Amino acid sequence: MSAVKVEPMKVPGPWADGYVLERQHTVSSEFLGHDSFGNPQFDTKRSDLGELVFRLKNRGDKAILDPIVETAVQFIKGWNPGFDVIVPVPPSRKRAYQPVVEIARAIGAQLSKPLDESAVVKTKDTPELKDVFDYQQRLKLLEGAFQVDRDAVRGKRILLIDDLYRSGATAAIVAQALLAGGAAAVYMLAMTKTRTRT
Repeated sequence: MSAVKVEPMKVPGPWADGYVLERQHTVSSEFLGHDSFGNPQFDTKRSDLGELVFRLKNRGDKAILDPIVETAVQFIKGWNPGFDVIVPVPPSRKRAYQPVVEIARAIGAQLSKPLDESAVVKTKDTPELKDVFDYQQRLKLLEGAFQVDRDAVRGKRILLIDDLYRSGATAAIVAQALLAGGAAAVYMLAMTKTRTRT
């Protein structure tokens, strides 16, 4: 499978430059009713890239990693931020297969750039932020949650990769930590932007 069509969008933050590849992860979501267990059911339509990221992240469909990576690499080549190393945003949940890490690793392989998974690590558990809608509250929950390996990032220009971008709170906190740790610059790229509720 090849790259999919996307609508990249610049996003503000503590980075030198930052983008999401797809500005609308979910195109529409219609409530269908409840299943026999009382769980709400929806007919959800996603953008092409949004559907691929959803399948990778929520269905463990590793077969669709290639088009996600092809799309990201195509954009990065045109953007050309001039970075030294790729750092994935530490995953919010422990999974056997970490989509954000696999995306970052595959991008690095295609661009012949190193990946440093341990440059920034999560040091404390935080609640899942998808249920926290206030941006300031998100920042407060993430305070002190990440530790940076100063020796690994000092003087480096870093491409920070995330799979889903909601409010940008996690990516912003991680970028600030990398800069405080001595990184020369941080560039941020997320695959898709999910809807935010405030």
